[in-house]
Amino acid sequence: QVQLVESGGGLVQAGDSLRLSCAFSGRTFSNYHMGWFRQAPGKEREFVAVIRWSGTTDYADSVKGRFTISRDNNKNTVYLQMTSLKPEDTAVYYCVARSIGSSKYDYWGKGTLVTVSS
Repeated sequence: QVQLVESGGGLVQAGDSLRLSCAFSGRTFSNYHMGWFRQAPGKEREFVAVIRWSGTTDYADSVKGRFTISRDNNKNTVYLQMTSLKPEDTAVYYCVARSIGSSKYDYWGKGTLVTVSS
């Protein structure tokens, strides 16, 4: 069973940077596409970024140019580097994993809270 554990959330000011980490365990990390979703207070959960097993990436328009997703297959870890943070980036950020060939994200972490003050 895959386990995902996020870390790195916290309280920052607008314009600051923050890096989230997600530790993956239980299966072969390189066989999974990894991503991040977020859910702001009172809003639906939304896609943030994905990095596929091949290393290709996609981003939500709202974070493109500010956030960077990366993975370290030696450490079984995926990262989300967030820069130029805005108050509207305030949310619980969830790490997700999708096995190659699957059409949905099979595994979710418990989330880490990011709060951006103005």
